[in-house]
Amino acid sequence: KFWGWEMKQREDSLMDGGDQFDNLEKHTQWGIDILEKYIKFVKERTEIELSYAKQLRVLCVHFCRYTACKAFLSTLNEMNDYAGQHEVISENMTSNITVELARYVQELKQERKSYFHDGRKAQQHIEICWKQLESSKRRFERDCKEADRAQQYFEKMDADINVTKADVEKARQQAQARHQMAEDSKADYSSILQKFNHEQHEYYHTHIPNIFQKIQEMEERRIVRIGESMKTYAEVDRQVIPIIGKCLDEIVKAAESIDQKNDSQLVIEAYKSGFEPPGDVEFEDYTQPMKRTVSDNSLSNSRGEGKPELKFGGKSKGKLWPFIKKNKGATPEDFSNLPPEQRRKKLQQKVDELNKEIQKEMDQRDAITKMKDVYLKNPQMGDPASLDHKLTEVSQNIEKLRLEAQKFEAWLAEVEGRLPARSEQARRQSGMFDAQNPATVNNCAQDRESPDGSYTEDQSQEGEVKVLATDFDDEFDEEEPLPAIGTCKALYTFEGQNEGTISVVEGETLYVIEEDKGDGWTRIRRNEDEEGYVPTSYVEVYLDKNAKGAKTYI
Repeated sequence: KFWGWEMKQREDSLMDGGDQFDNLEKHTQWGIDILEKYIKFVKERTEIELSYAKQLRVLCVHFCRYTACKAFLSTLNEMNDYAGQHEVISENMTSNITVELARYVQELKQERKSYFHDGRKAQQHIEICWKQLESSKRRFERDCKEADRAQQYFEKMDADINVTKADVEKARQQAQARHQMAEDSKADYSSILQKFNHEQHEYYHTHIPNIFQKIQEMEERRIVRIGESMKTYAEVDRQVIPIIGKCLDEIVKAAESIDQKNDSQLVIEAYKSGFEPPGDVEFEDYTQPMKRTVSDNSLSNSRGEGKPELKFGGKSKGKLWPFIKKNKGATPEDFSNLPPEQRRKKLQQKVDELNKEIQKEMDQRDAITKMKDVYLKNPQMGDPASLDHKLTEVSQNIEKLRLEAQKFEAWLAEVEGRLPARSEQARRQSGMFDAQNPATVNNCAQDRESPDGSYTEDQSQEGEVKVLATDFDDEFDEEEPLPAIGTCKALYTFEGQNEGTISVVEGETLYVIEEDKGDGWTRIRRNEDEEGYVPTSYVEVYLDKNAKGAKTYI
C-alpha cells in the first residue's frame, strides 16, 4: 500500500510538471497574441494617417489671385505639408514599430517553440523512465511471488514420504531457479530505480528550471519590447509636433496677410472696361414738333456736335450702358465684342499662347533636324529622307502660327494705341471709335436718320456700325449654352460655396461642357440653368469625342 501511494504521488508530480508547461504555453501564447494585436493596432493607425493625408491633399486645390485666396492657397500649401507630416507618422510607425514587431514576433514564436519542444522532450524522457521503473518493479514483484510459491512447493514435496527423490530434486531445482530469477529482477529493478532517481533529480533541479528560466526571460523581453514600442509610438507623434505647429503658425500668418483694400483694387483692375461713364440724358420734349433732341454726352453719340443719336440695331430695347447686352452669337476672333481693357487682356493672352505654341513647334523642328543629322552620319539607324515630310509639316505649322501671332499682335497694338492714358479723364469712348473709322460712323448715322429726326429700323445697316459701348463685360452676356462634350461621375461630395462653382453629390452623373485647362477645375452642367466649376480631382470624366453640338441636359 505504501508503495502504491508513493507511486501515485510521483505520477501526480509528473502530471503537475506537465500542467505547468500547459500553463506557461497558454500564457506565452497570450503574450504573443497581445503583440500581434498591438501590431494590428499600429498598422490600422498608419492606414488612418495615410487616408487622412490623402483627404487633406484632395482639399488642396489652387485657385484665385486675391489676397484672401492667396492666404487660402498658403493654407492649402501648409495643409499639404501638414498631410505630409501625417504620412511621415505613418511611414515611421510602419518601419519602426509594425515591421520591427512583426519580425520580433516571428523570432519569438521560434524561440518559444524551441523551449517548449525541449520541455516536452524532457517530460517525455522522464515519463519513459518512470514506465521502465514501473515495469521492472512489477517484474520483480512477480518473480518474488513465483520464488515463494516454488519454495513452498519444494518444502511440501520434501516433507511428503510418498514422493520420489527425483521429484523432490526437481522441485528443489525449480525453487532455486525462481530464487535466481527474483535476484536478477531485484538487481535490474535496483539499477533502473537508481537511474530514474538520477533522471528525476536532473529533471526537477536542472532541465525544467533552466527551461522555465529561459521562458521567463523570453517573456520579460517581450514585455520590455512592447513597452519600448509604445514609447516609439509616442515619439513618432512628438517628432512632427514642431513642424505641425509651424504649419499652423504659417496658416495664421497667411490669414493676417489678407488685405481687403488690395483685393478690391484687383477686382477693379480685372473688370474695368476702359469706357468713360455716359453723360446725362437730356429731356426730350414731345410737346414740340416730332424731333428728338440728342444729348451731346450720350454714350452712343459721335463726336460731331448736333449729330443724331445712333440706335443699336433694329431690336434695341433702348437700354443705356452698362445695361446694354450684346447680341447672341459666336465671339469675334478679334474680341471686338469686349470693352477695350478686357479686349486688350484677351488679345495679350492669345498672343502669349501663340508664342508658346511657336516655341514648342520650333523645339520639335530642332529635334527633327538633329535626328536627321544623326541619320545622315549613321545611315544604319534610319533613313534621313523619312523625316523630310515631318520637317516640312512642322515648318508650315510655324509659319501659320507666326502669321496668326502677327494678326493678333496687330489687333493688340491697335487696342493699346486707342486706350486712354491713366491720367486722361476727358477722352470719350466715342472718340476712340472715331479714331478708328470716323467716316463710317458719320455716314451710317446720316443714313439711318429719318426726316423727322428719329431712326430707321433697317436691319441691313446693323453690320456697318461697330459701337463698343453696346458690348460690355461678360457678366451681362446672353450666350448660347456650351454643348456637352462628355459626362462625369462625382467621386466625392463637393459644396460649391464660391461664386462660379456648383455643388455635387457623390455618385451623381453630370455633363461636362469644358475640360480642365490646367488650373484643376472642370466645368460641368446639371441642367439648362445649373452649371459651374468643380475640382477635377472630385470627378471622373468620360469624354465623348463625337459630341460636338449636343444640348441634352440631365
